[in-house]
Amino acid sequence: MKQNSLFTIDQEAELMKYLLTQLPHKTRNNIKTLLKYKKIRVDGKPILQYNYMLKPGQKVEISWDKEPENKKYEKINIVFEDNDIIVINKNEGVLSISTGKETTLTAYNILSSHVKNQKQSNRIFVVHRLDRDTSGLMMFAKNQETQKILQEDWQNNIIERSYVAVVEGIADPPQGTITSWLYESVALIVYSSQNPEKGVKATTHYETMYNTSEFSLLKIILETGRKNQIRVHMKDLGCPVIGDKKYGAKSNPIGRLGLHAWILSFRHPKTREIMHFETPVPSKFRNMMK
Repeated sequence: MKQNSLFTIDQEAELMKYLLTQLPHKTRNNIKTLLKYKKIRVDGKPILQYNYMLKPGQKVEISWDKEPENKKYEKINIVFEDNDIIVINKNEGVLSISTGKETTLTAYNILSSHVKNQKQSNRIFVVHRLDRDTSGLMMFAKNQETQKILQEDWQNNIIERSYVAVVEGIADPPQGTITSWLYESVALIVYSSQNPEKGVKATTHYETMYNTSEFSLLKIILETGRKNQIRVHMKDLGCPVIGDKKYGAKSNPIGRLGLHAWILSFRHPKTREIMHFETPVPSKFRNMMK
C-alpha cells in the first residue's frame, strides 16, 4: 500500500492550482480523477470541487490506494456509483430504457442486472433519458427516494448539462440562445413553435467551438430538457445535427448522429456535494474539424 501524501497550507490557494504545484508529475485530469473518487481530503473531509479555496493551516491529504477500474459493459461504461446513484457513459445506438420493441440491449436493463448481481432485491430507477443515437453521460437512481429528489427539483439539482454537436453549416450568430415551444405529433416527430399555447417551453444555449467550411462543432447547454430539444433547435438554427435525417440533416459523414452528452454536473441528492463528470469529445467529432 502506497503511503498517503500530507500537506499543510501556508497561504490561501485554489485546490487545483496548489496540487499542480505540489505534484508536478500529475495533470489536471489526474487530479480530477482523485477528486472524483474522494481521494483528496481537507481536514479529514473529502473534497470534490477542484476550485475549493484552501486556507492557511488546513491539511490536505491524498490517498494513493488504487481505485478499482470502472465497470465496463459492451454498450455502457459505469463512471461513478455509490449507494444512491449510477453515472454512465452510454454508447450511441443504445436505448436508455425499453420502448416495448427493444427489451434487452438498453442501459436500464444492463444496470438492472448489474445491481441485482450485488443484491437480488436491488433496483434501478430512471431519472432522465438520452436518445438512442446520442452518446454520453446519463444518471440513474438506485432507490425511489433518490429518484424523487432529483426529478421533483431537477432544475435546481442540475448545475450543468452540456453537449457537443457536429452540425451542418456555420451557426449564425456563432453563439446565442434558442427558445421555442415544442410539441409532438402522432408520428412522434417534435415540432417547434413560437406559440406558448402550442407546447412546452424549451431553451437551448449554444456556442461555436470550431468550424470548417461545411461543418461546425458546437457546445450546447440545456436550460430545459425536452424530448429531441437539441435536434429540433439546431434545425431551427438552420444547422441540423449531422446524421439526423429526421430533423433535416442531408449528410451523415461519420455514420452516426453527431450529438454527445459531454458534461454532467449536479448536486448529489443525499450529500448535496457538487458532482462533476466530463467525457472526452468523440474522436470522430474532433477529426471532422481538422
